[in-house]
Amino acid sequence: MSTAEFFDKNMLNKYNTTGPRYTSYPTALAFNKAFNEADFVHSVSRLKTTKIKPSVSLYLHIPFCHSLCYYCGCNKIVTRNQDKLAKYLSYLKQEIRLRATQFPGFEVSSVHFGGGTPSCFSAQQLNALLQEARSSYIFADSIQQSIEIDPRQIDLQYIDELRDIGFTRLSIGVQDVNPCVQERINRVQSTDFICKLIARSKDVGFASVNIDLIYGLPSQDADKLANTLKQVNRMDPDRISLFSYAHMPSLFPAQRKIKDEWLPSSDTKFSLFQQSITTLCNQGYEFIGMDHFAKPSDELSLAAKARTLSRNFQGYTSDQSDCLLGLGVSSISSLGSAYAQNVKKLGEYYKAIDGLQPLLEKGLALNDDDIIHRAIINQLMCNFYVNKAEFSEKFEIDFDAYFKDCLQQLQPFERDNLVTNNSDSITIRSRGRLLVRNICMSFDQYLMSPAHKLRYSRVI
Repeated sequence: MSTAEFFDKNMLNKYNTTGPRYTSYPTALAFNKAFNEADFVHSVSRLKTTKIKPSVSLYLHIPFCHSLCYYCGCNKIVTRNQDKLAKYLSYLKQEIRLRATQFPGFEVSSVHFGGGTPSCFSAQQLNALLQEARSSYIFADSIQQSIEIDPRQIDLQYIDELRDIGFTRLSIGVQDVNPCVQERINRVQSTDFICKLIARSKDVGFASVNIDLIYGLPSQDADKLANTLKQVNRMDPDRISLFSYAHMPSLFPAQRKIKDEWLPSSDTKFSLFQQSITTLCNQGYEFIGMDHFAKPSDELSLAAKARTLSRNFQGYTSDQSDCLLGLGVSSISSLGSAYAQNVKKLGEYYKAIDGLQPLLEKGLALNDDDIIHRAIINQLMCNFYVNKAEFSEKFEIDFDAYFKDCLQQLQPFERDNLVTNNSDSITIRSRGRLLVRNICMSFDQYLMSPAHKLRYSRVI
């Protein structure tokens, strides 16, 4: 694959503004505290009436980490206290049971453990959660079970144990292999051991292994990144997620440990981005969406080719479930016509499970307009293409009339030859692919709020 067509530096600089990543639409900034448990139940009930055999994915949030990675903006609690972990395990099992009563007849198609660091739990503890879920929900025969792991705190045997209890997919945080970069983000780890972990995962039958990489980290330069990408080739993962480091110390206090002068310039960061995409494509990976890569035989690549790729709070996915149920402190659920987020503080979460306060902190009930705009943003983010006739038929609208104002906002991208908009379709051209977030902002009805604009990272 030739990647040169993606990198029109003038265009990328012109549109390098802040914007949402669109793991949901509307984004979490539109959620409100008026949303309550009755709204949650109503949204699930709507799914039951519209689907003969509704499906659900489970996301279990494990908020604990053994140490603090300075770049991270996730909701996490740094601790090694086993009593704290055991208490959370007990309460999470209770929430699994509580929510199950609202999802009778739903078939679970996938389970994902995210964090934080799920591998701070032993395989036995994780199995206890899985068994609780299995006894509370209907699991599909071909269910996918995935987990994020920290290679600094496990041994090779842990991989065998995860496979024995049914996990089929792994995600490993690599970020960068250079010791200087690792020290400055407080994440020093062994590249050799990660290679052994991935090799062992393949030996015991994991279907797919993902690694995370970040460009724009402190002290990162072309030579260091080249070595990281060389080591990635040696690791031979099935999937790679490539993320831009968003330095927002006012929002994420841990990032204050990273000095501004350590960070690459905007020009260097752009070069690192181009270097990453070009190298990974030359290594044989398919470029998926705006920041994922997968081997041609991987389900993510197959979904992209079939235009069945989707997007949720974890990023691009081949999962086609009707809804996502988030379990655990701060977890977000996507319920078809609504989003709902659990309380964010651990103490409040425990009180909620004990019945002393509401479990939900905020959420949003979507109207028909939200659902239609979500659909077009999802199609553009995943497929870079929308068939107007098919879209109009599905939602019973006149496409050009319905999106009249949005299409006017799209015109600058058309003039810059980033987008083609004709009577039949909208297509994001190769040179506009890396600006897909900007293009989707043309269809975002919530961006007028100044508060929204201040909370997003830059698109490059």
